[in-house]
Amino acid sequence: MSTPETSQFVRLRVELVLEIDDADAVTRAALGRIGDDEDMPADERAHAEGAVTEDTAEALAYLVDPFDLVSEVPGVELAQASWSSEPIDYDPDSPDWDIDEDDADEGDEEDVRG
Repeated sequence: MSTPETSQFVRLRVELVLEIDDADAVTRAALGRIGDDEDMPADERAHAEGAVTEDTAEALAYLVDPFDLVSEVPGVELAQASWSSEPIDYDPDSPDWDIDEDDADEGDEEDVRG
């Protein structure tokens, strides 16, 4: 179904909001992953350990790997990935956090055209 003009690359955007119930467990898991990385240079390891100890969001970024999300998907190879995490103020009842907001906007456009 692909033509020469069709790109074989697809950008998949995913946004997750996670509630951290046990920050110490997240930090310990991140420190464990860093400790298990035999290829990480000592100076980088020291920096990473300090970062995950000071910031739970940074620890989470060490634990979530985009490759894990697509590694089992047949016919797909991860070409590039970037990700970040940051603490946020989250109110699930706020209209600012409406998950379907983008979909509603697209649907409205289709209704106007259709």
